[in-house]
Amino acid sequence: MDTSTHDRDLRRVVRLVVLLNLAYFGIEFAVARAIGSVSLFADSVDFLEDASVNFLILVALGWSARRRAKVGMLLAGILLIPGLATLWTAWEKFMTPSPPEALALSLTGLGALTVNLTCAIMLTRFRRHSGSLTKAAFLSARNDALANIAIIAAGLLTVYTLSAWPDLIVGLAIAAMNADAAREVWEAAREEHKIAEA
Repeated sequence: MDTSTHDRDLRRVVRLVVLLNLAYFGIEFAVARAIGSVSLFADSVDFLEDASVNFLILVALGWSARRRAKVGMLLAGILLIPGLATLWTAWEKFMTPSPPEALALSLTGLGALTVNLTCAIMLTRFRRHSGSLTKAAFLSARNDALANIAIIAAGLLTVYTLSAWPDLIVGLAIAAMNADAAREVWEAAREEHKIAEA
């Protein structure tokens, strides 16, 4: 496949990923607020972050390797935002612990898993294309799918424990995964920048 066809396919996929992430952000945020879930709140902010990351990728695809590397470093910072929001929400929940509605938690997590797996599958063939940018998109979708499985499990555990702890623990784990993804993207962007400078 020639480069122009590959770039056109990548743009089409990234545009679709942006739309899917924005749509599910609205759904998950509304449910998180309605049932008081830390993990769904963290994941909904993550959907918004993923839409932003992919939008930046779409804009930066035609740029030079050096400019792409700089955007990659910016994306590493953006990846930390959901983690910080989660920590704040988790602190509030810790102060007044009450379990979220378990069925809504699991079903919303299942919907999020479907969206994220779809995005990860679409992005898999492009994850080594355009360096740190598409790596950021792929890592976000992959990590989010893992987080969604944990959210579903938290919902099931909440049924049996009637506790806020499964939701809190999963929310904090999502924050940790975002921090690790940010580190990986930063390292990829720095490597790309070194290559561009050479």
